[in-house]
Amino acid sequence: MSRTAFVYHPVYQEHFTGSWHPERPERLVAMLEAVESAGLKEALLHLTPSECPVEYVKAVHTERLIGMIKRLCGPTLQHIDSDTVVSEKSYEVALYAAGAGIAAADAIMAGTVENAFCAVRPPGHHAESDRAMGFCLFNNVAVATRYLQRQKGIERVLIVDWDVHHGNGTQEIFYEDPSVLYFSSHQYPYYPGTGSMHEGGSGKGETFTVNAPLRAGCGDPEYRQVYEKMLPKIAEVFQPQFVMVSAGFDGHKDDPLASMQLTEEGFGFLTRLTLEIAQKYCSGRLISMLEGGYGQSLGTSVVAHLKVLAGLS
Repeated sequence: MSRTAFVYHPVYQEHFTGSWHPERPERLVAMLEAVESAGLKEALLHLTPSECPVEYVKAVHTERLIGMIKRLCGPTLQHIDSDTVVSEKSYEVALYAAGAGIAAADAIMAGTVENAFCAVRPPGHHAESDRAMGFCLFNNVAVATRYLQRQKGIERVLIVDWDVHHGNGTQEIFYEDPSVLYFSSHQYPYYPGTGSMHEGGSGKGETFTVNAPLRAGCGDPEYRQVYEKMLPKIAEVFQPQFVMVSAGFDGHKDDPLASMQLTEEGFGFLTRLTLEIAQKYCSGRLISMLEGGYGQSLGTSVVAHLKVLAGLS
């Protein structure tokens, strides 16, 4: 039995953003080629998701936002903001992206696999409850988290976000929620400007947001130090019943959109440490959702990530 599901739908290539845009279909094409070239296809259980029912999206997003995205989609490119673009099928594609988390959750909770990687676009961690931004339309990780809690009986979810950009959307959605612990490491200061160590949640959610801002130029040693020092202690106190990962690979040294120095080995380490936490506290239950990564290094980084998830490295 495959221990890891690979969740993907060809419709993800039909969200068009313009030939100039870094978040374009070619990202996934290159990533899929890298996974096949690495000989990983046979080791994974391939799942094709359905559209996410809108009721699950409404658990984390306002009807105003959902309606706006749907209305804007048409035959010509439309800008939600300077870098967030929709085209004719973007609303449908975004529902399929959110649907990947639902399919992964169902497979894991049924015992079919232990963990899953969702090879989706558009990404999601910048999408706030009432705002699409930063290439993101719906917050895929947040939708899956609420689905697990409301439909599958999971109480405590740990979200680990190592994308080079702070996941302001995920933070905002769960900022007052003690049932979700959000941990983010990110280049700081950098887009979107949030994610200081002083942002720690509010109300009942105070201390359940943990930010680890890192200066530009940090690489494998700095990430290892931060993660080894912080994440096991956080998990021990929180005792997660499920682990979600916002898996952005734009912290790679060759990525064109940021200034970090992570390598494939570094992403392998981050994956291994996070997976060990899932194995210790929640029988290995983990969903990894693709976020950023915009160069050729995306493919090789995803391969390193998958090898650890599948127990091949």
